[in-house]
Formats: sequence, structure tokens, C-alpha cells
Amino acid sequence: MNLQNLFAERIGGKNFGESNEIYKFEKIKRAKAAARAARPDVELLDFGVGEPDQMAPTAIREALKKAVDNPANRGYADNGIREFKLAAAEYLSKFFGVTGIDPDTQINHSIGSKPVLAMLPLCFINPGDVVLQTVPGYPVLATHAKYLGGEVVKVPLKKENGFLPDLKAIPADVLKRTKLFYVNYPNNPTGAAPTAAFFDELIAFAKQHNILIVQDAAYATLSYGPERLSILGRPGGAEVAIELHSMSKSYNMTGWRLGFVAGPARVVQAFAEVKDNCDSGQFKAIQVAACAGIADMALSESIREHYRVRLEKLVKVLKNAGFDATMPGGTFFLYTQAPVGAAGLDFANAEAASQYLIREQSVSTVPWDDVGSFLRFSSTFESAGKADDDRVLAELARRLDKAALRF
Repeated sequence: MNLQNLFAERIGGKNFGESNEIYKFEKIKRAKAAARAARPDVELLDFGVGEPDQMAPTAIREALKKAVDNPANRGYADNGIREFKLAAAEYLSKFFGVTGIDPDTQINHSIGSKPVLAMLPLCFINPGDVVLQTVPGYPVLATHAKYLGGEVVKVPLKKENGFLPDLKAIPADVLKRTKLFYVNYPNNPTGAAPTAAFFDELIAFAKQHNILIVQDAAYATLSYGPERLSILGRPGGAEVAIELHSMSKSYNMTGWRLGFVAGPARVVQAFAEVKDNCDSGQFKAIQVAACAGIADMALSESIREHYRVRLEKLVKVLKNAGFDATMPGGTFFLYTQAPVGAAGLDFANAEAASQYLIREQSVSTVPWDDVGSFLRFSSTFESAGKADDDRVLAELARRLDKAALRF
């Protein structure tokens, strides 16, 4: 049997599995393994981690323990329990001032944000349709749009534009065929936060060109500016945008896989119909547990404060080492121009700089060479606790000083 002739062209067809290309994060993984093997007694400082470093809040964990023993939660959740929809609506109201959202028709739970991004193209994309995708960014929606024969047009996020997309630069002929526009604010990896003016411009743009905005708000509560913003809270936003919220980053529930979508009722209905044919819902006990914390601002504030303090300290360390680091508007990431070299070395790009820092200095970061050369440092680095953070950051400072980086 020739299995290679059976694979779909969308994943490589008969050439599936034959490529020698190494994914960026696999390169990082291999470099970390090499650094540990070369210097087994040296602590690897991992600033490339993209998930929370702490456990979910006690109230949520305790609620889960109780909900697990409730026989009412044993069955399929399908498109979710009403209690979680109500809690999600309360969260939108308390945190973002979003009112007028019907929890029964305009909110639906999801098994995290990633499946939502995979399913939305099934709701909208036919062969030849266009999806706008900001870069650098999270590629899942674009990947699935291409699977369906859609065309993906990359919209660059440039430093000189505050890492916001330049809507006026998108060609008119592209806009005529565009159905979805994926944005993510606060943004991973750049840390840029949205402004009310930007969301208003995006809403007007969507109305003008009949495009659905897909706003990935996974880091919405991790905002360090004057206010948190939801596109659904801006005038007309709930008519042209579907917003994705996640428990993973806001409440340290990464492995729990729970989130929700909110937006126009017909869009939510379409997502729910596709979802109903893809999964049977997240375990009810997890949804019940989330209800214990999702609208609790004190819980959220404690998590945001943890990252804010770390980010401020990390900014100081990086600035002293020569990086152009500044406090991000949101997320738990710092995105900063990559060095062009070190003592006796030149770096071709951010990936080369990242590989050098891992292999020679045992400092792990994530490189981005999509639009310029940048390194992403995460404030989710491991330590023995709050008292140990300063030791880790002091060691980072020492190693960066040793590297004698050039910018």
C-alpha cells in the first residue's frame, strides 16, 4: 500500500513528511538541548515560554474539585452550559463595559481559542476568498483558510505604526474578495495594545468593505494602559466583529482549554453549528469552575500585577544591555529589536541572534524575522517564586553583559 499517494495536497500530498525544513520552535528546542548538554551545570534561563508560570487561582481549582464529583456534570457539554454563558457576559460587562450582549445567542463556549480559529474558515471561506492576517502573529486561521482554498494576504505590523495594521495600505482589489480579517490585541508577539481610535477605525473599515473582524482577545485582561478595551464595547463593534476570549492567559488555565466567542448572533450560530460537528464540548466541570473566577476582577488583577512587575524589571535589564526595550501595552511579552552581533560575531537575523544566546549564553528567547528582526522575551520565565525573580534577572543581566551584544 502506498500511503504517500493518499495524503491531501493541502498538507503536502505525496511529499507529506519528506521535508527537511525545521520549524522555528523545533530549532529552539534543539538549541536548548545542545546548551544543556554542553553546560549541564549551568541554569538555562528560558525567556521563550509562551504560557503562564503559575497555577490557576485557588477558587477556580476548588470549584473544579467540587464540580468533578457532581454527577450532573458527567455528560457531553455540546455547545456549553448556560451558566458559563452568563458568567462570560458578566465578565464582558465588568471588565470592558460591554452591554447588550445576549448570552443565549451571542456567546458560545469553545475548547480554547485555537479551535475557534480553525473552525471559523469553515463557516465563511470558499475557494478564492481572501483572509487578511496580521504578521507577525498566530497563523491558525490563515492555515485553515488555505486548507479550504482561500487566499491569505499578510498585513505587516510595523514598529513605526505602533504595531497596528495600516488599513489604507491594503489594495482595493484584495478588499473586494476579503471575508475575514484576523487581528489580535493586545498583540502577541509585539505587546501592542489597541486604542479606542484604532478599534473605531477598524469597525468603520469592516462596514465599508463588508468584512468580518476576528479579534483574538486572548490577552485582553493583561493590559497595562489606562483602560482595557473590547471591540464589542465600541459603537457598532458587536455588528462587525467576533471576539475570542480565553481563560488560558487571564486565569493561568492554559491546559484546561476553555474560552468563548462573542459577537453577532448569526456568526455565533454558524460557529456553533460547525463546532457541533467537530467536538462535543468542554467538560462541564471545567466550565463550572471557570464561573467561579471569570468575572472576579480581584483574581485577574493579581495575575496582571504579577506580570506587570516582572515586565518592568525585565525592561530595565534589557535596556541596560543595549536593547530598545519598553513596557508593552499588554500581554506578558517584551518585543525588542534583535542585536546585529556580539563579540566577534555578526548576526544575519533575529534567529541567528536567538540561537547564539541559547547555545553560547544559555538564554532562550523567540526570534521573529517576519517584519524586521526582533526578539520576544516572556515574563513567564521560571523561578522559585517571587523572591527568586531578582536572582534570575540579575543572572540574565550578567550573561547579556558577557555577550557584549551590538545593536
